[in-house]
Amino acid sequence: MDDLKGFLRQAGQEFLNAAGEAAMGAAKDVVGSVINEIFIKKEADTKRVLPSIKNMRVLGEKSSNLGPYSEVQDYETILNSCIASGSLFEDPMFPAANESLMFSRRPDRHIEWLRPHEIAENPQFFVEGYSRFDVQQGELGDCWLLAATANLTQESNLFFRVIPPEQSFEENYAGIFHFRFWQYGKWVDVIIDDRLPTYNGELMYMHSTEKNEFWSALLEKAYAKLHGSYEALKGGSTCEAMEDFTGGVSEWYDLKEAPGNLFTILQKAADRNSMMGCSIEPDPNVLEAETPQGLIRGHAYSITKVCMIDIVTPNRQGKIPMIRMRNPWGNEAEWNGPWSDSSPEWRYIPEEQKAEIGLTFDRDGEFWMSFQDFLNHFDRVEICNLSPDSLTEDQQNSGKRKWEMSMYEGEWTPGVTAGGCRNFLDTFWHNPQYIITLVDPDEEDEEGHCTVIVALMQKNRRSKRNMGMECLTIGFAIYSLTDRELENRPQGLSFFRYKSSVGRSPHFINTREVCARFKLPPGHYLIVPSTFDPNEEGEFIIRVFSETQNNMEYVENNNEFEY
Repeated sequence: MDDLKGFLRQAGQEFLNAAGEAAMGAAKDVVGSVINEIFIKKEADTKRVLPSIKNMRVLGEKSSNLGPYSEVQDYETILNSCIASGSLFEDPMFPAANESLMFSRRPDRHIEWLRPHEIAENPQFFVEGYSRFDVQQGELGDCWLLAATANLTQESNLFFRVIPPEQSFEENYAGIFHFRFWQYGKWVDVIIDDRLPTYNGELMYMHSTEKNEFWSALLEKAYAKLHGSYEALKGGSTCEAMEDFTGGVSEWYDLKEAPGNLFTILQKAADRNSMMGCSIEPDPNVLEAETPQGLIRGHAYSITKVCMIDIVTPNRQGKIPMIRMRNPWGNEAEWNGPWSDSSPEWRYIPEEQKAEIGLTFDRDGEFWMSFQDFLNHFDRVEICNLSPDSLTEDQQNSGKRKWEMSMYEGEWTPGVTAGGCRNFLDTFWHNPQYIITLVDPDEEDEEGHCTVIVALMQKNRRSKRNMGMECLTIGFAIYSLTDRELENRPQGLSFFRYKSSVGRSPHFINTREVCARFKLPPGHYLIVPSTFDPNEEGEFIIRVFSETQNNMEYVENNNEFEY
């Protein structure tokens, strides 16, 4: 009888602690119930390929036997070779030819590739510095890239990390330029020649308002080379480019289902120098249709400021949440509703407040909206949360916050660590497993919870194809761990059979990255990244951002299995 009481007492305790630890054996049959969690597969609207960086110089890594036309291109080596020979660089990896423009069809007219000195007199890399107004859209449907580029100009330390400033058309000019992008956890150097696609002597794609300024056109060419062609830049997301410019982690929100604390999220993002963009769903019948309020559908805007603004009316005074945005077209296509340029609402704002926010009424594509109008008229907002090394010491001293970040590289190997999602319970536990420990809750969090952003990005460093490979369908799940469960590594089949997740990616989807934000109590958590289907091969990086410190570790798993 005592043995039976002891058994029941132990079973009850195990149920409370773990709902089915692997070691429970017979007790499991008494107290456990199998968790029936179903994961859903989603197809991305725009299919993207993963860039291959096999020809790119990875910054900080040594490469031997570098020559001007070696497989890995080195900027200094090629520059010095061209100067010594008195020649202008022509890039064999991204030639001035139709295949660099388009991969699906031939151009509909004759495109002439010209160097800047053939396009304008006295070409300059920068004309009187740089600003978001240097970024003008051409014929290419890459407004998402322009919105990210406009945001990049807001922070000089980020800008010059992507765009090395010592380049010019005078000193040591040899027709070669280089730009730096973050790819799969590493910074790579992308080299281009300066032959740019033109029609009737005019730049076809991204350009500056100054005819003789070329940094933005050359940046776009380098990004096109990274992706295989200019056409590959048609249809993307602002957050993808923002990540490539910063090494940050991106998230996006459907504004029709916006969380109640979204303005706080945006404010905290602004406090951490995050880059932000927004857009309106396209009209299926009209390309970039304009709404009666002056907004452009299917078009990416950059968010350039988020703040509470003092307002004083005859009857009351207070603060109103406001957002400043910019249309990359940089013209008079602006919001015409409340708080638009020269609208009567601005008379209720004190002059010193106007000066503080840098208010102007130029017809430059930039405008203000109330947060409520923003929610009513826009459909999607994207935030790129910057990695801790993106903030300078001066920015941190001036009150800018920084995220805490952990990152690991991993892979899914068929027959070893490619178990598929939780729908495939028998193999799910074979996927890579990571433990994060959250100690301190966020400052000012009333519930004592921790903000955690988990981002899973697939990568394609093994590909030998210039165009890279199509994305796998990926996602992740998060499980809480008791102290007892923490001792068992890796977690086995029984753990997942009887334990439900406390968080998961919004979908399993064939995009480069999936990302989600969670509010979790301090404690230990297990993250399991996976492809949707078992037995798919791929490499990935997983990153965890949090407002307070997080400790992350990889769980060794040496078990091989058969399908």
